[in-house]
Amino acid sequence: MKQQVKSAAMIAAVAIALVGCTTANQAPQASDAGETAAAEVQALGRMEILAPAAPGSGWDQTARALGTALEGGEFAESITVTNVPGASGTVALAQVAANPGQEGVLMASGLAMMSGVLTNDTGVSLDDVTPIARLIGEAEIIVVPAASEFQTIEDLLAAIAEDPAGVPIAGGSAGSADHVFLGLLAEAYDIEPSQLNYVPFSGGGEATTALLGNQVSAGIAGIGEFRDQILEEELRPLLLSSSEPVEGIEVQSVADIGHPDLEFANWRSIMAPGGIDDELRQQYVDVVTELAGSDAWAEQLETNDWADLFLAGDEFDAWLDEENTRVEGVLSQLGLVVQ
Repeated sequence: MKQQVKSAAMIAAVAIALVGCTTANQAPQASDAGETAAAEVQALGRMEILAPAAPGSGWDQTARALGTALEGGEFAESITVTNVPGASGTVALAQVAANPGQEGVLMASGLAMMSGVLTNDTGVSLDDVTPIARLIGEAEIIVVPAASEFQTIEDLLAAIAEDPAGVPIAGGSAGSADHVFLGLLAEAYDIEPSQLNYVPFSGGGEATTALLGNQVSAGIAGIGEFRDQILEEELRPLLLSSSEPVEGIEVQSVADIGHPDLEFANWRSIMAPGGIDDELRQQYVDVVTELAGSDAWAEQLETNDWADLFLAGDEFDAWLDEENTRVEGVLSQLGLVVQ
């Protein structure tokens, strides 16, 4: 985040690469000759990837998928994944930040860590690590019970505007991707984000139970959390945070409602320690860039039903600054930013 892109054209190009868009055209393609990408770049040696959450979490899945693809595509000699859970990923962040210049270590990161830095007195930030690449993401979806009176997202927002306290909305923890997107949506419709009746739950299962039990009026989560209930017509989708359609789910997108600027995804990325030399940073960027166009990574994307949001190096660095500004703004409006 420390390096700045000076060209206005470059900044505009990065701004267009919104997190909710799939970016297959940005990722390099594997060679027609079928040669491994490892032959084109200097492969990594023995590497440790820190997953800043417990086993089975999204960050853990991302770290292990990356490790599997790096080994399977012969981009690295060996990969060890270490779980360092706690405080929205900022425990792992502090560990990496405390070892500037360290080689052989990468860390999974993402929106939740960015929010965690802003909402907790961590003493460290993403400025203390080296951005390598944004990898994947998952769009948010807003749903209501099948029998709900709210037929469209406009119906729901009108009710919230009239009586925010009377429309409880289930989502993940305070400051999560769910909370951030709901806050951005409220701002776009001139609703004070701090007035939202947001009901945080520790997991999608609890939020789904609350929805099906009519304990809340609506819910927001990543698509995967509500997919089964949507397909079974127990929940009705109202809005998707991406402009791209989702296979099997008919729902309005942010583009459909005239707000493509609200494009949003719960993104995940890979970082290195701060203070590494330029040569090592470039090696990491080159390896991950080649990996993004490989069959090994394509298999991981398909297996995990992830959107390809690949963006690397300086472009990712500049985009992080923009995303941090957007996230900090809405978290401030929600009254969650530590002053």
